[in-house]
Amino acid sequence: MLALAASREASRACRRALVVGLGRTGVSVARYLHGRGTEVRACDARTDVAVPDDLAPAIDVTRATDGVDLVPGVDLVVTSPGVAADAPVLVAATRRGIPVWSEVELAARALSAPLVAVTGTNGKSTTTSLIGAMLERAGRTVFTGGNLGTPLIDAVGGSYDVVVAEISSFQLEWVESFRPRVGLLLNLTDDHLDRYRDREHYAATKARLFARQERGDVAILNRDDPRVIALATDLRAELRTFGRRGVPPGGAGLDGEGIRLAEASGPLHFSLGRTRLRGEHNLENVMAALLAARACAAPAAALQETIDTFAGLRHRLEWVAEVGGVIYVDDSKGTNVGALLKSLAGYREAQVVLIAGGIAKGGDYGVARELLAQKVRHAVLYGRDRALLEEAWRGATELTLAADFGDAFAAAHERARPGDVVLLSPACASMDQFRDYAARGDAFASLVRGLRS
Repeated sequence: MLALAASREASRACRRALVVGLGRTGVSVARYLHGRGTEVRACDARTDVAVPDDLAPAIDVTRATDGVDLVPGVDLVVTSPGVAADAPVLVAATRRGIPVWSEVELAARALSAPLVAVTGTNGKSTTTSLIGAMLERAGRTVFTGGNLGTPLIDAVGGSYDVVVAEISSFQLEWVESFRPRVGLLLNLTDDHLDRYRDREHYAATKARLFARQERGDVAILNRDDPRVIALATDLRAELRTFGRRGVPPGGAGLDGEGIRLAEASGPLHFSLGRTRLRGEHNLENVMAALLAARACAAPAAALQETIDTFAGLRHRLEWVAEVGGVIYVDDSKGTNVGALLKSLAGYREAQVVLIAGGIAKGGDYGVARELLAQKVRHAVLYGRDRALLEEAWRGATELTLAADFGDAFAAAHERARPGDVVLLSPACASMDQFRDYAARGDAFASLVRGLRS
């Protein structure tokens, strides 16, 4: 009760706040709080963290610290997604009864526009962007961001009709009153088990997206995912589901070559004949996006136009080039084994030369063995945890190990034959050799371009 009372007080008037982590999100939070007249302290474990020139004189920044000594005297701690829940600074704040919020909690309390929030293990960025594009084509003024790129706090104060945000499990660790008008949970596969106790802990964190929803809100769940649909019994919001088989009232499903929505006023049909989205998993993303856009009263014509023209996201099954009869595809955003499974599902038998590796994120990599045996003629494993992948996949397909990403690309190129797809779908995080997944994808594209020069 003490922490809850403190949280309510902090939402009314925060005189002094501590921002933990000064990446893109932390800088936006610090700027927002300072603009409201809050005295801002900020800390970062890095020694070289940079603060924008316009903000540096306004906040008290301490580098190379865990932040524990900065907790006394603050009314609120706002933590960045990359800071683990058991970090000493967050433990110290909690023990003192000081509220700890994620950036999305702070933002959601101040937003005036309805919020559409998308979470799940895979497909979040594509679905978030697709919903935003649908609503924009419907004539709405839309903020599209969150974990996808622009922090949600940057939407506060803007003149938006609707806010669409990708929300990660890390951002949901520190929410209290966070309540999306429309919430989506796309799927649940093993991910971030280096941060969570087990898959149940991970799933429970994702489920916090719906914890504060009420009647009149909408919850959209994947009925083909047993771990997702199991959450339906605890919802207060109106449930709408998507899946491949059957179309229940209010839901979405596949119907021949398209998608059908079973609305109370009658069914709506959407063609997939002109979509530019690749991969079987994008059928689920489109169904989920359609349900969310219709929950926001977007007209069907605008949704069909978006399906026909939406080009997808960079580094997510992105076609790079065809060289010598071999197609090169960048799926660098696929940083867990669930993403790899969805990516492989769309290819023909024994068509893929796979590049995978980096930093493993926990979970059972052995679940990929069946699809590897069917779809992958050869896999090149690179990076810090290549030996872990080799152990999990030995015998499922031919394997080659390479320490360096460039060597891995060269090995994949050498083994590819006309008609093959060289697929970068790492199933791992990138930070052993790259800044992030985008830098890894850019490096892949650069190497492909080098083949053509």
